[in-house]
Amino acid sequence: MGLVFALTAALAYGAADFLGGIASRRTRPTVVVFLSQTIGLGVLAAFLPFLPGHFDVASIGWGIASGIAGVVGIGCLYTALARGRMGIVSPITAVVGASVPVCMGLVLGDRPPAHALLGVALAFVAVALVSITPDLREGSVREPGVLLALVSGLAIGALYVFLSRGSADGRIWLLAITRITSIIVLGLYALVVRAPLRPARGTTVAIVFAGALDMSANVLYVLATRVTMLAIAAVVTSLYPASTIFLAWIVLHERLNRVQWSGVACATAGILLIAWPG
Repeated sequence: MGLVFALTAALAYGAADFLGGIASRRTRPTVVVFLSQTIGLGVLAAFLPFLPGHFDVASIGWGIASGIAGVVGIGCLYTALARGRMGIVSPITAVVGASVPVCMGLVLGDRPPAHALLGVALAFVAVALVSITPDLREGSVREPGVLLALVSGLAIGALYVFLSRGSADGRIWLLAITRITSIIVLGLYALVVRAPLRPARGTTVAIVFAGALDMSANVLYVLATRVTMLAIAAVVTSLYPASTIFLAWIVLHERLNRVQWSGVACATAGILLIAWPG
């Protein structure tokens, strides 16, 4: 059941990223993130009475940390999606984000099997391959959005770790604290820089669906961590670029060269190796 939750979360995350990236090309990413996060909180509030678990005071600190990581991760991701190609930005964010929980486990004393470590290595190879431009002469740093995607991946990886902390019964409420923190941080940022939080015409529907899907994915991921290991839940959830790339291919007609497609294949293989039981 944990794998089903994680895979469904991956589908929802991918669709949310696509819609958020589309909206961010027409209005400021700060606006998209703030409004989508607010919509997501409303969705969570509606379903919270029907979800398992109870409020845990010990989760407050982890919720605040998760909220800050989430703001950085989603903000950088939507900005990167607006500047670069979704088929490149999304896999980079995913493989870096998937590697963080595994590396954290190593630091804390976990000993993943050899195939999981091979998966992490493949993930970083994928970052290099998928970032190469069509003429193969420009490195990953020159590809628009890549550096932001790397930062986003680190922040999202931290978010995965933080959301798995605390008691299993308190993680849904931890998600509520996370989202409230994100909204407060973004609101204060907009107030300081005097940035209006009004979306551009024609982007409201995409923002609403992005927020609802993102929160649904968060809930599914948290449910997955209740019944399976952190590394497994995180890396399977990180398969979300598949749906983002598919939607970008269908709607935006984005094309990748053979080297970049090999990078996407390495990303998929790396994540599957990390999640492989044993």
